[in-house]
Amino acid sequence: MLSYLADLEGLWGPLRLFRYISFRAMGGSATALVVGMALAPWIIARLKALKAAQVLRTAEEVGKLADLHNKKKDTPTMGGLIVFSSVTISTLLWARLNIFVLTALVVYAGLTLIGFLDDYLIIKRKSSKGLSGRMKLMGQAVLTVIALVLLLNSPDSSGFVRQLWLPFYKEPIIHVMPLPLMLVFLYFVLSGSSNAINLTDGVDGLAIGCTVTVAMAYALMAYAAGNAIYADYLLVPFMPGAGELTIVLSILCGACLAFLWFNAHPAMVFMGDTGSLALGGLVGIVAFMILQPITLVLIGGVFVMEAMSVILQVGSFKLRKKRIFLLSPIHHHFELKGWAETQVVIRFWILSLVFAVIGLATLKLR
Repeated sequence: MLSYLADLEGLWGPLRLFRYISFRAMGGSATALVVGMALAPWIIARLKALKAAQVLRTAEEVGKLADLHNKKKDTPTMGGLIVFSSVTISTLLWARLNIFVLTALVVYAGLTLIGFLDDYLIIKRKSSKGLSGRMKLMGQAVLTVIALVLLLNSPDSSGFVRQLWLPFYKEPIIHVMPLPLMLVFLYFVLSGSSNAINLTDGVDGLAIGCTVTVAMAYALMAYAAGNAIYADYLLVPFMPGAGELTIVLSILCGACLAFLWFNAHPAMVFMGDTGSLALGGLVGIVAFMILQPITLVLIGGVFVMEAMSVILQVGSFKLRKKRIFLLSPIHHHFELKGWAETQVVIRFWILSLVFAVIGLATLKLR
């Protein structure tokens, strides 16, 4: 909305700043931070009044971890509403609503709704069982179809999204993906990224902090994709309009920092599936739209570690009746090994930053 002020630069010269993505990205990030900080106390108070407390797993389910996390039992969940409100309001203010921004917001809103329903059922049933896994996957499948319909029916995106790129390659390995392959591929990107961040959300500040570094890395990639000069220099496809995703991701960073203020140990609020599923989906759809979905494996290395630890743990127990880790996801393994919760979080943040830098390096190493 504010970007259209640039059309009035003839009345007042400085209004031309609203034409620049860099200026709007900074303005949007600051707005999201302020909106998040302003809304959070009210939302947290409402969640407490509604007794929307996190339902923790019992000692029979997680053993000693139940004692370590016992103090968290009255902490409200659904804090993802703070991030969602901040991102949505700020994006509508600062970004131009093109096909890329619209698709990102639709996927983000859809996954927020799925996560909200899951959290609601957990709270209502007073059990760690919420929306069934099958229902979540079905919801993600529907959003996959909606996203593809939007992207393939817009002339601004239809010529790009059917390409498949790999890190370190100067050309796409597939120039025109068949529609069935696109459906399957995007579904795995969306469901994989959303579920991976969901698994990471187990200790105060961990998932939201790692999301900041991933969002920052993809903001830079989106800026390069939307800028003809940088795209040519880095040998990535130039996608007019994709630069607006830089604003969305910068806004996401500001919103995450606002939430982290209240989610830092000891957390005043948890984001729940309302936040974690949606954040993963938002990052995933952006990665897909700027043709960098495989790079998400590198940039989101911490999330991959968390997901793989669960897969390996389950596989090992089914095949060998033995566990690899004391408990999965892997951050709980280190908690049970004696790491303080803050140590786990900060060390994983460091790893997340390293992975983000490695992922960005793939832009140049081609």
